[in-house]
Amino acid sequence: MAERNVFRRLSAVRLRRPSWVTIVLWIAGVALAGGVFVFVRGFVASWTLTSLPGVAVTSVAPNENTNLPTPTAEVVAPEDELPPAWDGASRVTVLFIGLDARDWEAGSGAPRSDSMILFTMDPLSKTAGILSIPRDMWVNIPGFGYSRINTAYSLGEAYKLPGGGPVLAMKTVEQFIGVPIQYYIQVDFKAFEEAIDAMGGLYICIPEKIRVDPIGPKRKQVIDKGCQTLPGYLVLAYARDRKSTEGGDVDRAMRQQLVIMALRDQVLSPENFPHMLAIAPDVYREAAAGLRTNLTFDDMIRLGVLAQQIPPENIKRGIIDYTMVELDSVILGGQPASIFKPIPDKIRVLRDEIFTPGGALSPMATGDPLQLALAEGPRLKVLNGAWGVAQSAGLAGRTSDYLAAQGFTIAGVGDASRHYDVTTLVVHNAKLYTMRYLLDLFRIQGKNQLVIKYDPGADSDIEIQLGTDWALNNPMP
Repeated sequence: MAERNVFRRLSAVRLRRPSWVTIVLWIAGVALAGGVFVFVRGFVASWTLTSLPGVAVTSVAPNENTNLPTPTAEVVAPEDELPPAWDGASRVTVLFIGLDARDWEAGSGAPRSDSMILFTMDPLSKTAGILSIPRDMWVNIPGFGYSRINTAYSLGEAYKLPGGGPVLAMKTVEQFIGVPIQYYIQVDFKAFEEAIDAMGGLYICIPEKIRVDPIGPKRKQVIDKGCQTLPGYLVLAYARDRKSTEGGDVDRAMRQQLVIMALRDQVLSPENFPHMLAIAPDVYREAAAGLRTNLTFDDMIRLGVLAQQIPPENIKRGIIDYTMVELDSVILGGQPASIFKPIPDKIRVLRDEIFTPGGALSPMATGDPLQLALAEGPRLKVLNGAWGVAQSAGLAGRTSDYLAAQGFTIAGVGDASRHYDVTTLVVHNAKLYTMRYLLDLFRIQGKNQLVIKYDPGADSDIEIQLGTDWALNNPMP
């Protein structure tokens, strides 16, 4: 009875399918994130790693009725917390959730997740990682017991838990893999094809000839081996296919990662990236109502700038494959279901390979803030915007001399184009420790005092637009 009630509640949930504009935003903003820096006051400690939990103590025999997914007791909802402020230097991890298009089509309520992919970026080492998690992984879902990992999203939606399906999915993966996850992005892969078409197709190199079955009335189609531009429906069919090759879900995950890297190359290419940044605010305003993520728009852009600075050879990719699991079967919803029971020690090795180059942690650099900033070799331009007060006379020159005496390279000195009440930093290139030092030095508090204008060809890395606040109160002799 409890099981039937669960599925009745699942059927009662209806979610609005994101529009193509939403998915365009995902490409222009979030794929830029595939994760510059964030404006905050100081650095916080790097993330800590939890132990990787194993499978349930009692083994599930084939064809045993497990009565899942049913809460074993009153559902205890994971807390829906706002993610901690990102300091711009600590590793950041995002869970991408692709929803099962068949559930949308059938109108069967809250969909299962079709794909779960972890993205992680380390600003200090300029490295990143992608880890694909099979949809049939047998894991503990907080408050519900063991089930396939792809049911976490639907249960969170059906039981209206804080944060809904995305948060329960994020907490489930976090517990299973053993690393903190700060953000999530929910994507409907069916609508994804419209975004690819809006980009003019996706240029991708297919490693082997494959026959795919597009969603909808389209016939099966062969995609030849080689580099080519594919329309959205074929990109989607290629990314979702798991029956055309012997590797099943593992081969499917490899294809999805291939699509992700092709998207990265197309969106973050030097010729495309400035345009993507320019149109992203307008796209975001149009699509904000349909976008489901706990990332702010500013963080999407900042993570995107960081992503552009990470070369492809510094992106590690991993898939939990058949060597890391035991194949088994259970009865779910009255039907036989294949599952992957994880082998924790093997998954732990892969996790550490993806998340750090040398162990479980990614320590932040320590030392004198000024020396850390100088080690980045930043070029600073100092402009006087403190008009109308006696103390503004020669302010840019005196400030540049003060900074030069500390060891900074001054790329230019002059007057700002307008008056500034408060000092403002205009950042053209990522210099994390320089930003931290200048934020402290100029006592910058408001978000409007940090302006990101990414331009690696600019004549300075950071422009300092001096305001009246600095003219009236500064530490210069």
